[in-house]
Amino acid sequence: MRLLLSIFIFISGFLGSNAQNSIDEVLMKYNKHNVAYINTQKAISLKGYVFLDARKKEEYDVSHIENAIWVGTNKLNSKEISSLVLDKSTPIIVYCSIGVRSENTAEEFLAEGYTNVKNLYGGIFEWKNQDYPVFDNQGKVTDKVHAFSKHWGQFLTKGEKVY
Repeated sequence: MRLLLSIFIFISGFLGSNAQNSIDEVLMKYNKHNVAYINTQKAISLKGYVFLDARKKEEYDVSHIENAIWVGTNKLNSKEISSLVLDKSTPIIVYCSIGVRSENTAEEFLAEGYTNVKNLYGGIFEWKNQDYPVFDNQGKVTDKVHAFSKHWGQFLTKGEKVY
């Protein structure tokens, strides 16, 4: 009985705590904040940054930031990391849907000695919400963005959601 009550309390707390109303709340809850954020306005104005997409391949194929390198969601090994970006001082911006998965990937690059790695605040959702262009797997501008799930899709307010 005690076990059932514990499970019920855990599930109730989990379901209730997943009802974040903003990207701020999600990032505060799920991220460790070990990687500095960069906002979309600053990111679009910078030159020389390498964008890394830390989403699933099917998300990347629907749309991504122009010239972004797909790195996926799996943990990268040292050899994979060093083959993606040779110079460890290269400015890197990692993104995912809103900025949770990308923090993990950014941490991997920092752990390998990369010195200028940022996490895109709000990810590709905020990028699109700010009317910045995204590109499909043919290199053409698209309005579509993979919204990951109905729950996370609530944070994408512009563009066409694809699931």
